[in-house]
Amino acid sequence: MKVALNFLTAIALLGGSAFAAEKTWVGSISDSKCGAKHMAGEHGAKMSNRDCTEACVKGGAKYVFASKGKVYNIDNQDYAGLAEHAGHTVKLTGEMTGDTIKVSNVAMSGKKKKA
Repeated sequence: MKVALNFLTAIALLGGSAFAAEKTWVGSISDSKCGAKHMAGEHGAKMSNRDCTEACVKGGAKYVFASKGKVYNIDNQDYAGLAEHAGHTVKLTGEMTGDTIKVSNVAMSGKKKKA
């Protein structure tokens, strides 16, 4: 009985994080300044979502993932696929904790982004 209790205590202390599973979502790589929607003319000229995301990140914003109207923080900002797919609609794979995703893969989704 004591062994079972210790096991349950260990699981509770881990908070289930050892059992977190990767998931995949479809959405876009954006920036923390713009979130789910880039504003026309925000940088003084009309820009694509990609150009806007790159400009905002260069200006100090962080990469975020926008999906179904929600914006999620990205834990590993140095993940190479983020810069490569800035502004693109992608399939993002990773582990979510709260509103933050630790990215393990980013690939083009094949879906067209609405204009």
